[in-house]
Amino acid sequence: MTFSESTRERAQEIIARYPEGRQRSALLPLLHLVQSEEGYVSPAGIAFCASLLGATKAEVAAVATFYTMYKRKPTGEWLVSVCTNTMCGTLGGDAAYQALAEYLGVGHNGTTADGKITLEHAECLAACDYAPVMTVNYEYFDKVTSDSAVDLVKRLQADDPPQPTRGGRLCRFKEMSVQLAGFADERAEAVADGPPGDHTLAGSRLAERHGLSVAGFNPETPIPAKGDAK
Repeated sequence: MTFSESTRERAQEIIARYPEGRQRSALLPLLHLVQSEEGYVSPAGIAFCASLLGATKAEVAAVATFYTMYKRKPTGEWLVSVCTNTMCGTLGGDAAYQALAEYLGVGHNGTTADGKITLEHAECLAACDYAPVMTVNYEYFDKVTSDSAVDLVKRLQADDPPQPTRGGRLCRFKEMSVQLAGFADERAEAVADGPPGDHTLAGSRLAERHGLSVAGFNPETPIPAKGDAK
């Protein structure tokens, strides 16, 4: 695979973010970048990253196979992840995943024949207060049921992606991978498009109501920049 000129330029921009001698720290966003072009991290993508960073392909592959966000085979336009960890699973996540698997005719890490949907079960999506949850290209849909999960996927198949419960509106997997590589979403509706979650804000609202704060907390405390005198 020969990567596009745009990808090569972005790769150099990513590497330039890191100081001399630490360019290998660019590997994680570079892997997202190659995934944004191919839809997964292929052997060619691993070789591309290795050549840019002066690393071996084995070193790059070791990282790519460690993190589940790097896919090792072509991924659909919509990556549907259903949390089946204890909290979500017992509250309906297991049932939602099974309903989707039966409807789509694929199992874990399976992609539909038309290349639109990839289904996976996730260990934890870090949103237990909204359980059961699922994500589409890492955007949240809270308190799902078997029926609502299938209805959501039907809308994806019809190219009518719904608004996530929280966060910006959906974009396709390759587009999301560009963002994960560290490049801004240029869509006008991308920033602050969705509402915050009530459960997430509950603690802050209680603290405000009762006048509670961490002892010695000063919201005006400056954050020192690198190199500032201590």
